[in-house]
Amino acid sequence: MSADRIVRTLSAELAAHPQQIEAAIALLDGGATVPFIARYRKEATGGLDDTQLRRLEERLAYLRELEERRQAVIASIRSQDKLTAELEARLLAAATKAELEDLYLPFKPKRRTRAEIAREKGLGPLAEALLADRSLVPLACAAAFVNEQVPDAKSALEGARDILTEQFAENADLLASLREYLRAHAVLRARVVEGKEQIGAKFADYFDHREPWARVPSHRALAMMRGRNEGILTLELEIDADDPAPVKPVERLIARAYDIAIGSGSDCDAWLLEVVRWAWRVKLSLGLSVDLMIELRERAEAEAIRVFARNLKDLLLAAPAGSRVTMGLDPGIRTGVKVAVVDGTGKLLAATTVYPFAPRNDVRAAQAELARLIRVHGVELIAIGNGTASRETDRFVAELLAALPSPKPIKVTVSEAGASVYSASAIAAAEFPDLDVSLRGAVSIARRLQDPLAELVKIEPRSIGVGQYQHDVDQQHLARALDAVVEDAVNAVGVDLNTASAPLLARVSGLGTALAEAIVAHRNTAGPFRSRRDLLQVPRLGPKTFEQCAGFLRIRDGDEPLDASAVHPEAYGLARRIADACGRDVRSLIGDSARLRKLDPHVFVDAQFGLPTVRDILAELEKPGRDPRPEFRTARFDDSVHDLADLRPGMVLEGTVTNVAAFGAFVDIGVHQDGLVHISELADRFVRDPHQVVKAGDVVRVRVIDVDHQRRRIALSMRKGGADARSATGAAARGGHGRAASGTPTPGTLGAALAEALRKRS
Repeated sequence: MSADRIVRTLSAELAAHPQQIEAAIALLDGGATVPFIARYRKEATGGLDDTQLRRLEERLAYLRELEERRQAVIASIRSQDKLTAELEARLLAAATKAELEDLYLPFKPKRRTRAEIAREKGLGPLAEALLADRSLVPLACAAAFVNEQVPDAKSALEGARDILTEQFAENADLLASLREYLRAHAVLRARVVEGKEQIGAKFADYFDHREPWARVPSHRALAMMRGRNEGILTLELEIDADDPAPVKPVERLIARAYDIAIGSGSDCDAWLLEVVRWAWRVKLSLGLSVDLMIELRERAEAEAIRVFARNLKDLLLAAPAGSRVTMGLDPGIRTGVKVAVVDGTGKLLAATTVYPFAPRNDVRAAQAELARLIRVHGVELIAIGNGTASRETDRFVAELLAALPSPKPIKVTVSEAGASVYSASAIAAAEFPDLDVSLRGAVSIARRLQDPLAELVKIEPRSIGVGQYQHDVDQQHLARALDAVVEDAVNAVGVDLNTASAPLLARVSGLGTALAEAIVAHRNTAGPFRSRRDLLQVPRLGPKTFEQCAGFLRIRDGDEPLDASAVHPEAYGLARRIADACGRDVRSLIGDSARLRKLDPHVFVDAQFGLPTVRDILAELEKPGRDPRPEFRTARFDDSVHDLADLRPGMVLEGTVTNVAAFGAFVDIGVHQDGLVHISELADRFVRDPHQVVKAGDVVRVRVIDVDHQRRRIALSMRKGGADARSATGAAARGGHGRAASGTPTPGTLGAALAEALRKRS
């Protein structure tokens, strides 16, 4: 029954037929990967794409956990002999873990509470009587419950109050109503901790900040939470703070749930209203505030992870410069410029360090060495890392190229994010055991220009630096999301079986680190693979793994022409049937667009292969192994602009998008500090999502609209509507894009009790 419930839920969420969901679940449970299912099992899933399948995979795990918890809760309540048919129906209908836990609250084993103590003293009937009969006079009624354990009527009423408070706090329907009210009306308030203004200047935008909880964007929520964790800010939820009414709306909600009349003149109603206020102040407000702060954090983290994943995908699928001899330069001042030359396959040809800058200032020797390397190895591209001394190195190379005869190499500025991580990694040590760590980064910079995807897969995705407060989010969730992005990107492009590194092969569907290393070892021993079928000779690589990986691996100039395409070996018979229908062999038919486009795909549909697969095969025969990545293009920096001091409002510059956040896009314009194009400046129209306009790696033209030298912030615009754009310094500030380092969490001030509760719940 639980499996049916999961299928129905996923079917509704993904707007897919239950049979599609069941087929996808069966494939996932059988060990199939998302890329394999999306590409080669379209008939089974009705064409669910990789985005839908990733969502299904994520939600499936959550829903299965929910079902497991549901059964445990039902079993617990049943063991207490308190499970009614109505309660069981509500438990079975609970759509979230929070809703399920609300229903379980009254039955959940807990430590001895004030309410439990009051019941042990015999005060349960008093609480029930006062809630049921409003004609009663509380003090007079309470007098009847005075005994050795209850010294007076006041103590009796306090016990009754504790019992009712617990009852209110365990009412699932009431909790749901209160949460909905708070989601709509709560206000998040941030204030600076007294005396922390100077050391916390990077959080100045939030020193006195209020905004509706429901509308706090991810980047501002995470910025404020970081400020709280660093002890700079206090955070609290304000609920009905501006409502002048003597009975607040939230108190009216509680009163209404128990038919407590407000202003009726009844002593009992008046006493019950005080119980309502007590319950809200002491019990409900704290728990619900914790819930909303956790919900805000989870919402902000989910959005930050989504942004990071999207940026990573754009970066991985950026245009490759291709198989050209490339020189990589890792800039440095005192430590020198590290130089590496790699051939078209990424093989290291030469490595050295030159010292054109202070303190050595050995410009002539440095230029002579680079000129020699360019001449000897036929260098076509020069990749310059964009870190410290990048512009100085760029000028140095420009002067060198001006003196060289044509054809001259093309110089390109490349993001070096994560290069130092790669340099010190076990992967780099295995690739270059005898190469100095400082030079390995130059190799990585050269290779990532040739093929960003092949090189970046060697680096922990979280170290690539295209995230939004990535250090503040759930690291396990982030890692899962980014790993999925890398897997999808690698399999979308395909991998050359005879040249790919082990880290790249490890990301292929069905493979992993161990099998990837086994493939490389077999390749090194037996020589290049001549066909995909040769993979079955690799130790521990069996038919099931072959099925998952084969279609994503390419063999150029092998024994089987289809091995160079994305046609899966299981469909080679179909491809040959198509070739036979044309009176040709497969090799001669490949690339013949005119002939292939005349074919009717419906003719080739059979019991095994449906129309989606036939169309995919026809497309592959037309353009085998096509690369989904765009053509290579690079930004040209203005030679007169080197640092912030050179920037003036109104300047129009070319740059490269380095990161896209919810509030805008960061652009490298060659001054060692990315500028921000706020979301309001991305286009001459309303933009809801910056990714609708730009993506990481895009080359764009921007206009400088403001420079804040003190805070090192550059406001840029991509609008074409003239120079009337408002100053974006304020917009940038509101974007909260200061890249502060994350710190050790310390309790904030949602009130001391709320902060402590949040700490425990986290």
